[in-house]
Formats: sequence, C-alpha cells, structure tokens
Amino acid sequence: MTFTADLCDAHPNAQVLELDWRGFGAVSVFDGPAVTLALYEDNSLVGQTLHERGQGRVLVVDGGGSRRRALVGDNLAQRAADNGWAGIVVYGCIRDAAQIESIAIGIKALGTHPRKTDKRGEGRRDVEVRFGGVSIRPGDHVYADRDGVVVL
Repeated sequence: MTFTADLCDAHPNAQVLELDWRGFGAVSVFDGPAVTLALYEDNSLVGQTLHERGQGRVLVVDGGGSRRRALVGDNLAQRAADNGWAGIVVYGCIRDAAQIESIAIGIKALGTHPRKTDKRGEGRRDVEVRFGGVSIRPGDHVYADRDGVVVL
C-alpha cells in the first residue's frame, strides 16, 4: 500500500490535486491507472464506463466542478465495486453518501448534492483533463488516500 505523503517524499515532481477532497466509500486508500471522462452535469458516460471491467483502474471524472448535480450515486458506486474498479475521483459531487459508505469502493469528490443529472448522452472519454492544478491523461497512475490525490 502506497500513501500519497510517501509518494510526494520519493517523487518531488509528483502532481498533487490542489482541492479539498472528501472521501466516500468503504475504501480509504486506492490507486490505479486513470480512465478519464470530461462531462458536465450528465453522468451517462459514467454509467457506461462503469459497466466495463475495471481491472483495478481509477475512473477520473472531470465534472467541471459543478455542485448542482451528483455525478455518482449508490447504484454507480456498487457497479464500480462489482466490476473491479479501484476507485473514482469526481471533480464534482456525489449523492447517496450514507449508502456509499458501506460499498467496497473508494471515492474522492468535492461534496454531495441530492439532485441527479440529466441524461443527454454527452461527454468525452480518454481525453486529457485538467483540474486542481493538474493535468491527468489516460493511463497516468492515480493514488488517493485521506491526505489527498496524487498523479504520477
């Protein structure tokens, strides 16, 4: 198990997402290669992607930082856990926080919001995303724990 503080000590060039993350789910430490999504208040692509076998990957969702809709709820969190995803990083909100606490997945998000998204089928996958002062490309290794999120 690698912790973000140790990574920063060993790799001074490590990228640290400069955001105040909240942790959700029964897993507090996770890492894996990134699968990236860019979308805004539409989680259609999140659901489609989490139907795939995760194989220990981390889904990184650039939701534009919106706090008006939740991009992940308990159903998607359970799907991620069932399909072997290591975790989810959401630059936006989640919902069903109480239910997600018992699901074997790690999630980092800006916060919670009870409203679901509209389903418009919009978004892009496997693109470079940028938020929190960091650029994340598909395949970059993402590490998350209670201290934050680091990308190498």
